Amino acid sequence: QVQLVESGGGLVQAGGSLRLSCAASGRAFSDYAMGWFRQAPGKEREYVASISGLGRYTHYAGSVKGRFTISRDNPKNTVYLQMNILKPEDTAVYYCAADRTFGVTNAPDYDYWGQGTQVTVSS
Repeated sequence: QVQLVESGGGLVQAGGSLRLSCAASGRAFSDYAMGWFRQAPGKEREYVASISGLGRYTHYAGSVKGRFTISRDNPKNTVYLQMNILKPEDTAVYYCAADRTFGVTNAPDYDYWGQGTQVTVSS
């Protein structure tokens, strides 16, 4: 019912910035809380940030709080992740995901996933 496509990844030097986008197709986009996750090779998928359906509430993992900002534009069916002051440890494939309930930080609980976009931060 919800299809997600991420874009905006790339190679950036430490201290730089990237903005990821996740375009959603499907009805009632605002009914879904959206999350960003990331996964480095050989590691479990890690929670990054989430935003409620109308964008009134946000939550961040401690590792990115103060550097990353999640936002959404519901008329455009798009969620964003602005990433500033990037560090090499931010290197991962970044995924967006949709869930009916805001507040979930466990990846398996999300219902829909995008294909991921690679972010590589060099030192």
